[in-house]
Amino acid sequence: MMREADALSLLMTERTGYSLSRACYTDSGLFRIEMERIFGREWLFAAPACEIAGAGDFVTLQIGDWGVIVVRGADGAIRAFHNSCRHRGSRLCSVRRGSNPKLVCPYHQWTYELDGRLLWARDMGPDFDPARHGLHPVHCREAGGLVFICLADTPPAFDAFGEQVARYLAPHRLADARIAHESTIVENGNWKLVIENNRECYHCAGSHPSLCRTYSDDPLITGSGGEMPAAVSEHWVRCEAAGLPSTFVLGPDAGWRLARMPLMGRAESFTMDGQVAVKRPLGEVPIRDAGTLLLFHYPNTWNHFLSDHAVVFRVTPLTPTTTEVTTKWLVHKDAVEGVDYDLKRLTEVWTHTNDEDRRVVEENQIGINSPAYVPGPYSAVQEAGVMQFLDWYRETMLRGLTGRGLVAAE
Repeated sequence: MMREADALSLLMTERTGYSLSRACYTDSGLFRIEMERIFGREWLFAAPACEIAGAGDFVTLQIGDWGVIVVRGADGAIRAFHNSCRHRGSRLCSVRRGSNPKLVCPYHQWTYELDGRLLWARDMGPDFDPARHGLHPVHCREAGGLVFICLADTPPAFDAFGEQVARYLAPHRLADARIAHESTIVENGNWKLVIENNRECYHCAGSHPSLCRTYSDDPLITGSGGEMPAAVSEHWVRCEAAGLPSTFVLGPDAGWRLARMPLMGRAESFTMDGQVAVKRPLGEVPIRDAGTLLLFHYPNTWNHFLSDHAVVFRVTPLTPTTTEVTTKWLVHKDAVEGVDYDLKRLTEVWTHTNDEDRRVVEENQIGINSPAYVPGPYSAVQEAGVMQFLDWYRETMLRGLTGRGLVAAE
């Protein structure tokens, strides 16, 4: 099992523009380091805020060994806590979502307020101080209707990202949304392969017949940056004139990006015929063919926001070679299934696409597992987004291992 010194040596010798070494996709020691140095320190997408709309509504997450509760308090604030009772450590909440007026440990009924304060603990004696036994908090921020958490003692900067997300998502009014459908699948592949696959459309024409009805496989449409085609620039001008923030924005560490991209042929939504899937618009997007607002945030989310609905994705590593992918379809909270939308029509494109991506990731992992695997070169035209992600990965890992970035380390 790889140690930190070994991981540092390996990452320092990885070739830019090539896929990673076999151990990067298979080694349990490196996976443990990634969970500590990336998933234990970076901001992670947790859930859409509308999923916990009322006081006491909560969702739970499992990130490696960390269990987390994200809950809305009686004051309307969203907070996150470690899912561990301060008595003997029992898990407080075992379900993925729910609603309770208080957080009660099922073991000995220690009872916590929704803001984490310990309210009641039976027979603990006169010297016991409840104020010293509140739930351990997890950093939690909301941006544009999306909730992010960070497990680090001192989290990275969030404000610049949060301000841009709030601005770009404002017309979609996610506070007025609800979840119409959710799917969770496990892909038998390393989490980086899942992200890499998402960051290119080199494979789309051969793998995604449903998606390619409306989404172009032009590599620039994936939001990798660079000089955009005239059609994209024209789309941005039209959307910006309609009050929709649209132009490409890249985070200072290239760990997040936003851009509103056109769909093919003035298509309106991710459907088999390109027309809207939901008659009732999501928010106040003034033009039906506004395309898809792409939001990427490493290491665990990509998202699509359209005029009629939104699709949000969360990636959770489980083992070195298994990854959970959760997809949620959001519609206006007053949209009625069977009246305003047909659930199959709403979800079929990304249901197909997710399963197709699962198959290609799993085949990729099987090939990498072979001792004969040798890292191969990426296409600078088609896979610039993949190279950019791996640059971010390597930089983030080296910073976590050395306290310095790649340039300083070299």
